[in-house]
Formats: sequence, structure tokens, C-alpha cells
Amino acid sequence: QRRVHGDCCAMRLILVAAVLGVALATRVSYEGYKVLRFNPTEEQLKLLNNFSNRPGFDFWNEPRKYGGNLDIMVSPAQLPSFLAYLKENHVSFTVLNENVQTLIDAEIRHQETAPKTPRAISFDQYYRYSEINAYLEELAVKFPDIVSLESIGRSYEGRDMVVIKISSGGGGARPVVLVDGGIHAREWIAPAMTLYIINQLVENSTANTALTDAVDWYILPVLNPDGYEYSHTNDRLWRKSRSLTTTTTQRCYGIDQNRNWDFHWMENGASSNPCDETYAGEEPLSEVENRNFRDFVDTHRDRIKLYLTFHSYGEYLLYPWGYTSALPSDWRILQDLAEEVDAAQVAAGGNPFDIGTSTNVLYAAAGGSDDYMKGVEGIDLSYTVELTNTRYGFELPASQILQYVRQFFEGVRVFGTYVKDNFSAKA
Repeated sequence: QRRVHGDCCAMRLILVAAVLGVALATRVSYEGYKVLRFNPTEEQLKLLNNFSNRPGFDFWNEPRKYGGNLDIMVSPAQLPSFLAYLKENHVSFTVLNENVQTLIDAEIRHQETAPKTPRAISFDQYYRYSEINAYLEELAVKFPDIVSLESIGRSYEGRDMVVIKISSGGGGARPVVLVDGGIHAREWIAPAMTLYIINQLVENSTANTALTDAVDWYILPVLNPDGYEYSHTNDRLWRKSRSLTTTTTQRCYGIDQNRNWDFHWMENGASSNPCDETYAGEEPLSEVENRNFRDFVDTHRDRIKLYLTFHSYGEYLLYPWGYTSALPSDWRILQDLAEEVDAAQVAAGGNPFDIGTSTNVLYAAAGGSDDYMKGVEGIDLSYTVELTNTRYGFELPASQILQYVRQFFEGVRVFGTYVKDNFSAKA
């Protein structure tokens, strides 16, 4: 019996290895790709920006002003000439990641072999899109008094986009906090953050009653479901949507959904080349996912008082505008609230975030969702949150999810409390 048991175990291991081998073989490989980190001077930044959108280069963290970190992933084919160029121009760097594929392989194995817990969700692994929606459905069944779901439409590839509404009452008259994540497919910690907010507001509602007793929460965990799935199955570092653009000379997949919103579209920080990572689309709101969300927001715009969109990586609390360096008239309110949020997450163990407008703190990027929500939908309090700044970049190990989402939830608590204190009496 022992030998039979041992043979069975051996066969299982062989089967798992075979399945993993096939999975790895069908994915885009980043073997030999390195990530280099720069702290460039103004002149060096101009030199490095010449490589933006070139084949073999992926700007992971791209401040357009000097003094901040600039992380560039370089293909093995481009590396020798690029290193020679850096040496010739006296540009120093450190190696952030020696081989990107090593981290991806470890992540795939963890995802495939992680034990499934009796609970529908935990925060020691990343979840596929269907698993996320299944969790929302389970909550709607278990907590019908506070949870309802609304399909806001289907994605380009036909995936159901589901918003979870968390409300303890009020008859639809309470102020709303609107949350989304995952507009950029490879930023897996962003949907994990939205799921943790849901988990705390619903499954840990007793400890968080103060956040739901006078405020409703509408949360879309993944705004780019097709790209998110593709990053799980084919290309871990896929960023864009999955719609197809065909020109006379090329066929390219995907549009940067966070350059596609109809507010100062294509004015800066975006590309008109369909194959570029920051391609803004043929026209604003060309992406059905963005239109679905736009329509949902239109319906509830009078009650939505605060908008949060989660991204990675970097540690930034950003508010509009992204299309210009000019400040909004209410920038002081936005700044003060962001500083309170940051203080709360720092007290919970986080690192201090950089705070300010996207253009002035990070880089100029028109057509972003935070600008659109403030400029078109009239949601004055609109923020982009960039989570985590580790050597792993987008590849944050699943073992570190809980640490970061717990920390920033204390900042979310400040956001929710602000809405309650300033808008609930008016609802």
C-alpha cells in the first residue's frame, strides 16, 4: 500500500509538472529580460526617453521629471547596445531584476499549486476573473441585506462586468464612494486591493460599520477583464485591453484604457501608434469597457462623492489634473485629504506616498479616468492610488498581498469617513 501510495503521489507530481510545463510553454517568455533602475538627471532623462516605445524596451515606472526612479525592462537582444550607450553617456543604474522570467515562473507555480481554502477568497494568492465574479456572487447570496450586484455590460471578449453595491440602507439616498481597479492588466495588486475593501466592508462588517452606516460603496474590481485574463494566461506583463486595431500596415491588439477617456483626450502622455503601450485608441471612449463604466457612472453621478482607482506600482496618491500642470481650483482640499489618508496608511506600517497632481508628481497623461470623473462626471474628489514600490515591480509575490492591502485599507477608511462626515447629512 505504501508503494502504491508513493507511486500515486509521484504520478501526481509528474502530472502537475507536465501541466505547468505546457502552461509555461504557451506564454510569452521574458527569459533574459532585465529591469534597470535609474535616478536620472534632467539631461539623462531626455536621453533615456528616446527609448520609450522602442521594441525591446518597456518603461515600467516612468516619471517625466528628473529625480525620481525610472525603471526600464530591456530585452536580451537590445541589452548589449543599450549598456554601451549608457556607458558612453555616463548614465549610471542599478539592476532591479536580473531575469524577469524567474519571478514569472515562480508566480505561475504558486498560482497553479496554491492550496484552495474552504473560503471563497483569501489574500495569499491572485485570482482569475471568473473566480472574482464567483466571490461577488457568493457574497450576494450570503449577505443579501447589504450586497447587490449589477452587470454593467460585457467586455470586448464577452466577459460580464459586475459592480458590487454595498449598502446597509438609506433607500438609494446616501452618498456613494466609487472604486475600481485593474484598468491596466498587469497590475494585479490593484484588483486584490478592491477585493480586500469588499471583504472588509461585507465579511468584516461589524468592525467597519462606521464606513457603511451612512455611505454606499460601488466597486468594480476589474475594469479591464480581457486584459487581466490575458495577463494570467498568455502574457504576464500585458497592459492594455484586447480589442483589435487593423491598419494598412499592421494588426495590433489592445488600447490603454487609461488614455481612452473623453476629457482632453490625446493632448499629451499618449500615443497614436496602435502597437504602443500607451495607445489611446482611434477616438475617445472607443473601448466598450470604458463606455460600460461611463454609462453606469452617468446613472449615479449625483450621489457619487468620491472616486478611487487603484494601480501599481509606485507609492503615489494622485489627483487631477493629468493633462496639464495647472492645479484644479479645489486642489487644497484634495491635497489635505490625501495627506490624511497617507498618514493613516503610514501609521499602519506603510511607506509615505508622494502626493499631488499626476502631471506634477508622476507624469503627464491625458485621457485618464481620474481626470474624466472630475472634469466630466463632476466627482470633485477623484484619486489615483499607485500601490507598492518594491524590487518586484508588477510581480509582487502573493505572499505580500495581505501586508499591503491591510496597510492601505486604513487610508480607505479615512476616505470613507470623510465622505460620511461631509456628505451624509445632505443625502
